[in-house]
Amino acid sequence: MNGLLCLFILLLFSTKTEAQKLNKRRVAKVFAGSEILKNHYTGFSLYDLKTMKPVYELDANKPAIPASNTKLFTLYTALSMLGDSIPGLRYISKGDSLIFWGTGDPSFLHPDLKSTRVYDFLKNSGKKLFYSHNNAGTEFNGSSIYQIALVSLPVGENRAMAFADKKGNLEIKPAFLKQYLKQDTSYHPRAFSVRRDDKTNNFIYPQMSMPANYRQTLYLVPGAELTAATLSDTLKLPVSIIRMNLPQNAKTIYSIPSDSLYRRMMLPSDNYLAEQILYLCSSLLPGKLSVDSAISYSSKNFLNDLPDKFQWRDGSGLSRYNLFSPRSIIKILAKIKEKLGTEERLHNLLPAGGVSGTLRNAYKTDNGQPFVWAKTGTLQNVHLQGGFFNTRKGKKYMYSFMNNNFMIPTAEIRDEMGRIITYFHENY
Repeated sequence: MNGLLCLFILLLFSTKTEAQKLNKRRVAKVFAGSEILKNHYTGFSLYDLKTMKPVYELDANKPAIPASNTKLFTLYTALSMLGDSIPGLRYISKGDSLIFWGTGDPSFLHPDLKSTRVYDFLKNSGKKLFYSHNNAGTEFNGSSIYQIALVSLPVGENRAMAFADKKGNLEIKPAFLKQYLKQDTSYHPRAFSVRRDDKTNNFIYPQMSMPANYRQTLYLVPGAELTAATLSDTLKLPVSIIRMNLPQNAKTIYSIPSDSLYRRMMLPSDNYLAEQILYLCSSLLPGKLSVDSAISYSSKNFLNDLPDKFQWRDGSGLSRYNLFSPRSIIKILAKIKEKLGTEERLHNLLPAGGVSGTLRNAYKTDNGQPFVWAKTGTLQNVHLQGGFFNTRKGKKYMYSFMNNNFMIPTAEIRDEMGRIITYFHENY
């Protein structure tokens, strides 16, 4: 009798547990009931973090444009190649001279990262400063008027600011660039603006009234001359250019904790930092700095276990030539989780739903607590998420949710993804 009672209780408990479980049939029903997801490519993969087995997959082996989910692959490459601190500068001392090379570290005087170790090192060296550009790559081919070019030693994001001062005069920072700023009566924009030459750091402005609150960011053409001049202006010390290859015995000075740079890339989805981080990774490889070499090395050495064939073209995800499947995104999420070691560190590097980054407005918190941590991705007709979520019943899942080629507003896709993940959180 007691045995039958125990068996009945066990069956009752098992039935109740099964009723609470998020399984293939229940997930399929949710997707089948979504009108929004029926008219475009939707790839989805959901994994149970405890068993590391798939719960449900929908076209999960088919490659799609990942947009900024590409940054997950950039992040994993950096985690695999760089240590816990970012290499900020390579240098040697020769007599009264300090000769240095950039690594591609974008944190030097970055307005949000506020790294000063390299600055202090150069400023207080007490030696004559010589900058070598010989290890820099040649990614810039002109026309990058509206984006930041990759630089071996970027100073303050390698950009300038044109603005109206208190007296209504046009000024530019760094101040040494003012010698390259000229009025051009043949330039007739609709509104007052400064225009940079296609391939040089020469600027023109129109003969027209300038708004009192005028401010404009100007992206600069990289090169040894620009870097040396910007450093000299910043350090208030002479910086000369020297043509010298990077020797094997060059020492390294480190700038900031690596996670602070990765977090600044991941939360606001900073495209410039993503590209520059791969450029930085290439500083550990033979040859000149190059995003392509970092991608090639990572693909061969770190991503050779991805389940599906992929195509990787840049660090940020701006390229529509990037192609990864939901299963491959799940795999890189699992690799990142394993590499980071702790859930706290993982959550710190991803936008949190209702709290931070690109998920701040995509989800609401549950009694003030986030339940989803994921990287978003958005291009025209492309929107997706890849990350992790917890449920009210304590279950933990990993997911990739890809949407390509839709013809409705992106906000509707975002809201539908949020509705589905929130439903899973609240009910399972």
